[in-house]
Amino acid sequence: MGNIDADKKEFIEIFRKNIKREGSTQLLEYILSDKCDFFTAPASSKYHSSFEGGLLRHSLNVYYCLKSYLERERVKNTYGLEYSEESIAITALLHDLCKINFYKIGFRNVKDEHGVWQKVPAYEIDDKLPYGHGEKSVYIISGYMKLTREEAFAIRYHMGFSGTDDDRNVGKAFEMFPLALALSFADMEATYFVERD
Repeated sequence: MGNIDADKKEFIEIFRKNIKREGSTQLLEYILSDKCDFFTAPASSKYHSSFEGGLLRHSLNVYYCLKSYLERERVKNTYGLEYSEESIAITALLHDLCKINFYKIGFRNVKDEHGVWQKVPAYEIDDKLPYGHGEKSVYIISGYMKLTREEAFAIRYHMGFSGTDDDRNVGKAFEMFPLALALSFADMEATYFVERD
Protein backbone atom coordinates (compact mmCIF):
# COMPACT_ATOMS: atom_id res chain seq x y z
CA MET A 1 0.00 0.00 0.00
CA GLY A 2 1.14 3.51 -0.71
CA ASN A 3 0.61 6.78 1.04
CA ILE A 4 -2.27 8.42 -0.83
CA ASP A 5 -1.21 12.01 -0.08
CA ALA A 6 2.40 11.40 -1.14
CA ASP A 7 1.31 9.41 -4.21
CA LYS A 8 -1.18 12.11 -5.20
CA LYS A 9 1.50 14.81 -4.93
CA GLU A 10 3.90 12.70 -6.99
CA PHE A 11 1.26 12.02 -9.67
CA ILE A 12 0.38 15.71 -9.99
CA GLU A 13 4.05 16.70 -10.21
CA ILE A 14 4.78 14.15 -12.96
CA PHE A 15 1.61 15.12 -14.81
CA ARG A 16 2.26 18.88 -14.70
CA LYS A 17 5.95 18.56 -15.54
CA ASN A 18 5.45 16.30 -18.56
CA ILE A 19 1.95 16.71 -19.97
CA LYS A 20 1.52 20.11 -21.61
CA ARG A 21 -0.91 19.25 -24.40
CA GLU A 22 -3.96 21.43 -24.99
CA GLY A 23 -6.75 20.18 -22.73
CA SER A 24 -4.39 18.53 -20.23
CA THR A 25 -5.14 21.16 -17.57
CA GLN A 26 -8.86 20.46 -17.86
CA LEU A 27 -8.22 16.70 -17.68
CA LEU A 28 -6.18 17.13 -14.51
CA GLU A 29 -8.91 19.36 -13.05
CA TYR A 30 -11.41 16.56 -13.71
CA ILE A 31 -9.13 13.97 -12.10
CA LEU A 32 -8.78 16.26 -9.06
CA SER A 33 -12.52 17.00 -8.86
CA ASP A 34 -15.18 15.52 -6.59
CA LYS A 35 -16.70 13.91 -9.70
CA CYS A 36 -13.75 11.55 -9.91
CA ASP A 37 -12.41 8.97 -7.46
CA PHE A 38 -9.06 8.36 -9.21
CA PHE A 39 -6.98 9.06 -6.10
CA THR A 40 -8.97 6.80 -3.78
CA ALA A 41 -10.13 4.01 -6.12
CA PRO A 42 -8.63 0.52 -6.02
CA ALA A 43 -6.87 -0.85 -9.11
CA SER A 44 -8.96 -4.02 -8.99
CA SER A 45 -11.78 -5.58 -6.99
CA LYS A 46 -9.69 -8.36 -5.46
CA TYR A 47 -6.43 -8.80 -7.35
CA HIS A 48 -3.58 -6.30 -7.67
CA SER A 49 -3.69 -3.09 -5.61
CA SER A 50 -7.15 -3.79 -4.29
CA PHE A 51 -7.04 -1.08 -1.64
CA GLU A 52 -7.93 2.58 -1.28
CA GLY A 53 -5.50 4.52 -3.48
CA GLY A 54 -4.53 1.36 -5.38
CA LEU A 55 -5.34 2.81 -8.81
CA LEU A 56 -3.13 5.82 -8.13
CA ARG A 57 -0.26 3.61 -6.86
CA HIS A 58 -0.64 1.26 -9.86
CA SER A 59 -0.53 4.16 -12.31
CA LEU A 60 2.71 5.41 -10.76
CA ASN A 61 4.16 1.90 -10.78
CA VAL A 62 3.37 1.51 -14.48
CA TYR A 63 4.97 4.89 -15.18
CA TYR A 64 8.25 3.88 -13.53
CA CYS A 65 8.21 0.42 -15.13
CA LEU A 66 7.64 1.95 -18.58
CA LYS A 67 10.41 4.49 -18.10
CA SER A 68 12.77 1.74 -16.96
CA TYR A 69 11.92 -0.49 -19.93
CA LEU A 70 12.42 2.32 -22.44
CA GLU A 71 15.81 3.22 -20.89
CA ARG A 72 17.27 -0.21 -21.65
CA GLU A 73 20.17 -0.06 -24.09
CA ARG A 74 18.73 -2.84 -26.24
CA VAL A 75 15.31 -1.18 -26.40
CA LYS A 76 16.83 2.14 -27.43
CA ASN A 77 19.67 1.01 -29.69
CA THR A 78 18.48 -2.27 -31.19
CA TYR A 79 14.75 -1.66 -31.36
CA GLY A 80 15.00 2.10 -31.80
CA LEU A 81 12.19 2.86 -29.37
CA GLU A 82 12.26 6.44 -28.24
CA TYR A 83 9.28 8.37 -26.94
CA SER A 84 8.79 11.83 -25.49
CA GLU A 85 8.40 12.27 -21.76
CA GLU A 86 4.90 13.51 -22.54
CA SER A 87 3.88 10.30 -24.36
CA ILE A 88 5.37 8.17 -21.58
CA ALA A 89 3.50 10.10 -18.88
CA ILE A 90 0.21 10.12 -20.81
CA THR A 91 0.16 6.42 -21.60
CA ALA A 92 1.39 5.18 -18.23
CA LEU A 93 -0.38 7.55 -15.85
CA LEU A 94 -3.69 7.52 -17.71
CA HIS A 95 -3.94 3.98 -19.12
CA ASP A 96 -6.48 2.90 -16.46
CA LEU A 97 -8.74 5.95 -16.31
CA CYS A 98 -11.43 3.42 -17.25
CA LYS A 99 -11.44 2.46 -13.55
CA ILE A 100 -12.60 5.90 -12.40
CA ASN A 101 -15.95 5.63 -10.60
CA PHE A 102 -15.93 1.90 -11.44
CA TYR A 103 -15.81 0.27 -8.01
CA LYS A 104 -18.04 0.54 -4.96
CA ILE A 105 -17.82 -0.90 -1.49
CA GLY A 106 -19.96 -3.97 -0.98
CA PHE A 107 -19.69 -7.02 1.23
CA ARG A 108 -18.62 -10.62 0.89
CA ASN A 109 -18.74 -13.54 3.28
CA VAL A 110 -15.50 -15.05 4.60
CA LYS A 111 -14.79 -17.50 7.37
CA ASP A 112 -12.92 -16.18 10.38
CA GLU A 113 -10.23 -18.12 12.27
CA HIS A 114 -12.99 -20.10 14.07
CA GLY A 115 -14.74 -21.14 10.84
CA VAL A 116 -17.64 -18.74 11.38
CA TRP A 117 -18.90 -16.79 8.38
CA GLN A 118 -18.42 -13.04 8.68
CA LYS A 119 -19.52 -10.22 6.40
CA VAL A 120 -16.50 -8.09 5.40
CA PRO A 121 -16.26 -5.03 3.17
CA ALA A 122 -15.07 -5.74 -0.37
CA TYR A 123 -14.88 -3.86 -3.65
CA GLU A 124 -17.50 -4.62 -6.29
CA ILE A 125 -17.70 -3.51 -9.90
CA ASP A 126 -20.36 -0.88 -10.57
CA ASP A 127 -19.70 0.15 -14.18
CA LYS A 128 -21.81 3.16 -15.12
CA LEU A 129 -20.06 3.54 -18.50
CA PRO A 130 -19.70 0.02 -19.96
CA TYR A 131 -17.39 0.89 -22.84
CA GLY A 132 -14.72 -1.75 -22.46
CA HIS A 133 -11.35 -1.32 -20.80
CA GLY A 134 -8.55 0.30 -22.80
CA GLU A 135 -11.01 1.85 -25.25
CA LYS A 136 -12.86 3.44 -22.34
CA SER A 137 -9.65 5.08 -21.11
CA VAL A 138 -8.99 6.42 -24.63
CA TYR A 139 -12.57 7.72 -24.75
CA ILE A 140 -12.26 9.54 -21.41
CA ILE A 141 -8.89 11.11 -22.25
CA SER A 142 -10.06 12.13 -25.74
CA GLY A 143 -12.87 14.14 -24.18
CA TYR A 144 -10.21 16.53 -22.89
CA MET A 145 -7.14 16.29 -25.11
CA LYS A 146 -5.96 14.67 -28.33
CA LEU A 147 -3.86 11.55 -28.28
CA THR A 148 -1.42 10.54 -30.98
CA ARG A 149 -2.41 7.39 -32.80
CA GLU A 150 0.39 5.45 -31.08
CA GLU A 151 -0.66 6.71 -27.63
CA ALA A 152 -4.27 5.72 -28.31
CA PHE A 153 -3.28 2.22 -29.45
CA ALA A 154 -0.91 1.80 -26.51
CA ILE A 155 -3.66 2.64 -24.02
CA ARG A 156 -6.27 0.63 -25.93
CA TYR A 157 -4.14 -2.53 -26.00
CA HIS A 158 -2.25 -2.22 -22.70
CA MET A 159 -3.88 -5.44 -21.45
CA GLY A 160 -2.05 -7.32 -24.21
CA PHE A 161 -2.95 -10.95 -24.70
CA SER A 162 -4.48 -11.17 -21.21
CA GLY A 163 -7.45 -9.08 -22.30
CA THR A 164 -10.56 -10.20 -24.15
CA ASP A 165 -9.43 -8.98 -27.57
CA ASP A 166 -8.83 -11.08 -30.66
CA ASP A 167 -5.17 -12.13 -30.44
CA ARG A 168 -4.63 -11.10 -34.09
CA ASN A 169 -5.64 -7.53 -33.26
CA VAL A 170 -3.34 -7.43 -30.23
CA GLY A 171 -0.39 -8.80 -32.20
CA LYS A 172 -1.00 -6.40 -35.09
CA ALA A 173 -1.27 -3.44 -32.71
CA PHE A 174 2.03 -4.43 -31.04
CA GLU A 175 3.68 -4.78 -34.45
CA MET A 176 2.43 -1.42 -35.70
CA PHE A 177 2.76 0.53 -32.45
CA PRO A 178 5.68 -0.65 -30.27
CA LEU A 179 4.64 1.69 -27.45
CA ALA A 180 1.60 -0.58 -27.01
CA LEU A 181 3.87 -3.56 -26.37
CA ALA A 182 6.10 -1.54 -24.04
CA LEU A 183 3.09 -0.29 -22.04
CA SER A 184 1.71 -3.82 -21.84
CA PHE A 185 5.07 -5.04 -20.47
CA ALA A 186 5.09 -2.20 -17.93
CA ASP A 187 1.51 -2.93 -16.85
CA MET A 188 2.28 -6.63 -16.38
CA GLU A 189 5.52 -5.91 -14.52
CA ALA A 190 3.72 -3.54 -12.16
CA THR A 191 0.83 -5.95 -11.64
CA TYR A 192 2.68 -9.24 -11.26
CA PHE A 193 5.97 -8.17 -9.70
CA VAL A 194 5.84 -4.71 -8.11
CA GLU A 195 2.34 -5.19 -6.68
CA ARG A 196 2.58 -8.92 -5.98
CA ASP A 197 1.79 -8.52 -2.27
